[in-house]
Amino acid sequence: MTGPTCSSAQASSTVNLHQGACVHLESDEQLYQVIGVDDHHDRCWLRRWPLARQGSEVFEISLQQVRPAWPHRS
Repeated sequence: MTGPTCSSAQASSTVNLHQGACVHLESDEQLYQVIGVDDHHDRCWLRRWPLARQGSEVFEISLQQVRPAWPHRS
């Protein structure tokens, strides 16, 4: 059995983010995993990735402050 993963699904914009996607914040290069997305309110919930042994705190942030961890490729 494998543990949780940070999906490498590619998104062309933050609006297309989905649960499990990996992102960076505009303010740093730390990797985060998307826990949930609320497109109607322009918010998402993230946690640091990889998960810490004691768990990683989930926090809410504006979609404008995140960017996909992997560039979109056609």
